[in-house]
Amino acid sequence: MRSAYFSIDVTMERVPLASRWADERWLPSAVVPLAEGRATAGAPVREADGPQGTRWRFPRMEVELHPTEAEGYYLNLTSEAPVAFVMWRFADDGTEPAALPDKVTLSYNEAGRSMDGGARVDPVPLAETLRAWLAAFVEEHYRPEPRRKVKRNDPFKDGAFVRDRARRG
Repeated sequence: MRSAYFSIDVTMERVPLASRWADERWLPSAVVPLAEGRATAGAPVREADGPQGTRWRFPRMEVELHPTEAEGYYLNLTSEAPVAFVMWRFADDGTEPAALPDKVTLSYNEAGRSMDGGARVDPVPLAETLRAWLAAFVEEHYRPEPRRKVKRNDPFKDGAFVRDRARRG
């Protein structure tokens, strides 16, 4: 089973806040599909800068789909609003941009594992092109586990549970 790749651009936004605890908030705002296939990441590009905030585009990142994550993709695809999960971090050296996307996944399970590990993970609405690509991948690779009948223990079978009422008296 082979992995599939899709080139994307990720847009991160800095939103100024009127709060005594924080001056700004960073969040991913878009995952823009480019083409199917592998990508080589480029340098971030400042798209907008003003009093309403700053927007940076991180070109040519990639989404990788693994057949072993098919259940997570299925869960995302069948939710009310499918999303792309952007895993990101703050830059360690204080350079611009301050927020850097590390990875984008379309799997609920992988995003959950990353959050459990302490990573910043934010959802972004899934573009229709990525949704169609994901649906084709799920159709090919996802097979739900068959339901098995569970045999329950019978506490009254063969004297396994006997209550001696005479002793309690």
